[in-house]
Amino acid sequence: MKVLRSLLTIVSSALLLFACNGKQVKEKPKPKTRLDLGPITGIRYTEVKRRFSNGLSYDSMGFAQEPSWIIQLRKPDTMAAFDPVKKIMQGFYLQYDHADVYNFAKEYFRFKLISKDSLVFQRLQVTKKEIADDIRSDVNMTFYADGYIKNVLHTTAEKLQRPTRQDTAFVAGLVERSNRYPDQTDSVFAARQIAVLTPRDDRISVEFLSGVDVLNGRTQAYDYLYPRYRLVIPNAYKDFAYEFNILVAPDGKLRLGKFWTNLPEFRETRKKVLAGITSVYLQNLLKIKPGSTLGMPHTSEVTVTVTGRKGTK
Repeated sequence: MKVLRSLLTIVSSALLLFACNGKQVKEKPKPKTRLDLGPITGIRYTEVKRRFSNGLSYDSMGFAQEPSWIIQLRKPDTMAAFDPVKKIMQGFYLQYDHADVYNFAKEYFRFKLISKDSLVFQRLQVTKKEIADDIRSDVNMTFYADGYIKNVLHTTAEKLQRPTRQDTAFVAGLVERSNRYPDQTDSVFAARQIAVLTPRDDRISVEFLSGVDVLNGRTQAYDYLYPRYRLVIPNAYKDFAYEFNILVAPDGKLRLGKFWTNLPEFRETRKKVLAGITSVYLQNLLKIKPGSTLGMPHTSEVTVTVTGRKGTK
């Protein structure tokens, strides 16, 4: 009987180790426990790089990951972050969510590396308690302790935050394509330093329209990704009001970009009207400084709302 029991035990163990197809059954990973943040308490860290998982800080749209955070764990449940407006370190409740995911300053982060010299956080996009598995969560933030930057690396945070050679090469490729096809909207990308439109004289007025809305998730990046201007021509040939996009080339030449009409049969007519407004009014009444990224001028797209008022000044 003892021999039989031993055989049954061996057979049972084998069945657990191997599936029907002969492959070994993988053991489920054990859930991670809460991280010990004690060793980093009181240390001030400055963000030195923010990158996508491919190692770049830019994407094909022109969006730039820009390191800007300064943080310090003051207590086990309090993370301080620098407020650039108030110029102070402001305390936030550090909420433990699960595994290595935490929340502070209204953001969710996965704490990927914790040490006295450096931290690596993955910023997470969380909607209805679910982490988005897309580019919105593809943000890796690296922090160095201020003492490590000064006493070990013997440099400054500003120098560490500079774009890499890989970033410059990537952006140069985008610039080359956008300037080769300055009249094609699918070839241009957002300029980090936006195209600037200013009036030559009182024949036109210009107002930049900021789209920043922190409460609705529109950060400062929204203004360079989707720059918008309101233009008013007080002495136009007739009253009109249109919203459309223009392409601003490095030589300052303006071209009609995207526009919308709910009457497809009149699309070509609308196109001619908007092209005329662009080449006759905007080109001649505006001073134009083209957009650029990393010091390289390139074609970029700008949305304009143009209002013409007949016979008034």
